[in-house]
Amino acid sequence: MPGPKDLDPSSSPRALLGAELRHAREKAELTQEELGAPLFVSGSFIGQLEAGTRRMQPEYARQIDEILGTNGFFARNCKASTKSKYPDHFAEAAEAEAIATTIKEYAPLLIPGLLQTEAYARAVFRAYQPTATEAVIDELVEARLDRAHLLDDPTKPLLWTVLDEAVLRREAGSPAVMAEALRHVAAMIRRHRIIVQVLPFSAGAHAAMNGSLKLMSFEDAPPLASLQGPETGLLEDAPATVARHELTYDLLAASALSPEASLALIESVAEDCAHEDQP
Repeated sequence: MPGPKDLDPSSSPRALLGAELRHAREKAELTQEELGAPLFVSGSFIGQLEAGTRRMQPEYARQIDEILGTNGFFARNCKASTKSKYPDHFAEAAEAEAIATTIKEYAPLLIPGLLQTEAYARAVFRAYQPTATEAVIDELVEARLDRAHLLDDPTKPLLWTVLDEAVLRREAGSPAVMAEALRHVAAMIRRHRIIVQVLPFSAGAHAAMNGSLKLMSFEDAPPLASLQGPETGLLEDAPATVARHELTYDLLAASALSPEASLALIESVAEDCAHEDQP
């Protein structure tokens, strides 16, 4: 019987690679847990590879070929699944985000990428890379705005964001840039496209003071938790770890302002920024 065909990198390579992995695993009569054990990963990790929500790294591909007897198929084709326009530390989370059904995010310092305007994104990237050429900044901004098209669908994914009050108060670019950025978020709320709560300074100490948090749910794969830092990113899939981060998010939402009060505060700060920009 002929082996699986090599993948076409132009046709959703990760999804196709995942489908081939599931086919080969079932043919070998192995469960996800049984395949994951010699790789020292969980069964849910194998499930995410099969669903295309996680990348197959070369070291895993080589071992999978040996275990499943697939004659180097996964090692040959995993390169197509790892190509990305995003930085390495963020690529896997961004690509999982694109197929998530629900995204819950806590943003401690800046407006989340999916909700940024062009001017705000440009100010953020310029702050990250003060000596970069305009061409480099343009490329980064373009990739970020392209991500935002994920919200063009009127209902999916469900996006629920908790913004720390610092996000509203920390000026990026100029007062005019901030006014535009906050009004954009407010407009998305008023169109009932997103849910936003603001965690006020008055809430004091909270459950996520050590950084940002993003939770993603999928139709046919276990949930993921994404943690991001400067030039670093961690994608968690262990059920107990994800559950702990889900509790953290629930505590944040419980401490935050209501969606209605949050909208009023966002629009009020936007007005203050707009007035500050007047000569």
